[in-house]
Amino acid sequence: MIFVEPLVRVEGLTKKFNLEAGFFARFGKFVHAVNDLSFTIGKGETYALVGESGCGKTTTARLIVRMYERDAGTIFFGRDTDVGLLRGRDLRSYREKVKYVFQDPARSLNPRMSVYNVLTSGYRWSSRWPGARRAREEAALILEEVGLAPSDLDRRPADFSGGQRQRISIARSLLMQPELLICDEVVSALDVSIQGQILNLLQDIREKRGLSILFIAHDLKVASYFCDRIGVMYRGELMEEGRAQDLYRNHGHPYTQLLFASATGGAEEAPNSVTTPQRNSAHGCAFAHRCPLADNSCYAQRPEWKNIGDDHFIRCHKR
Repeated sequence: MIFVEPLVRVEGLTKKFNLEAGFFARFGKFVHAVNDLSFTIGKGETYALVGESGCGKTTTARLIVRMYERDAGTIFFGRDTDVGLLRGRDLRSYREKVKYVFQDPARSLNPRMSVYNVLTSGYRWSSRWPGARRAREEAALILEEVGLAPSDLDRRPADFSGGQRQRISIARSLLMQPELLICDEVVSALDVSIQGQILNLLQDIREKRGLSILFIAHDLKVASYFCDRIGVMYRGELMEEGRAQDLYRNHGHPYTQLLFASATGGAEEAPNSVTTPQRNSAHGCAFAHRCPLADNSCYAQRPEWKNIGDDHFIRCHKR
């Protein structure tokens, strides 16, 4: 499946944070959470950013919705709208089109609110607000779309299971008819059987509504099943990118191979997080310190981003 028209274009995106925190922390030591990152999400496409905890996936997602401000680079939405330049009403309009579904619904849903108020608390301040009566009708329809009942509108989030709470989070995101849904580890805290149900729900919603989805995950197997294309991140950079089926069959980067091996039980020590936030060299490969194929050239020069065939890209001296 080829996506001709991009909805989101990320070009050279960079974000760094001060390595030390607190009022008396020294200023000047930084970690690059996102480092010269570029990718696109097509209209109607599901694109995954996959990698270990701390690799920059969530930071990238939050930059897209302007929860963080970029240090460099550009995020374009639609027909060349520079997201970083949006202010006031234009920014609010953009945020109506891009919605975020968080990992833990128990923390992102206010336990003191009814489900109806959870769904509509942001909606009532938007440009789409149709009035209380119509909003309740729309909320009931959205709940049915995600597999819950209209009668659940007057219940509270604590009355539901984890999977049902995630359905409520998805319903809240859909109420304003977004064009892009950012799903940040939305199934990682759920049982395997419930994961499949949520993924199938998202797939149905995407096909019905023509949504684009940015899918943040650490599990390459889940991303390969659910997504159209996958970008593999490490230390804020893309190491490999390709169509999900191609990447599943022919993953060329040593880091991607490590992630697949750990997911299938083939690695002696499964990677859990990026444990070294600072690069030994600003010029070399970000993965060199863990790569079994690394030599002096890997530490001395950053690999180029090259096409190895059929829209399959890799950043590696050895491939």
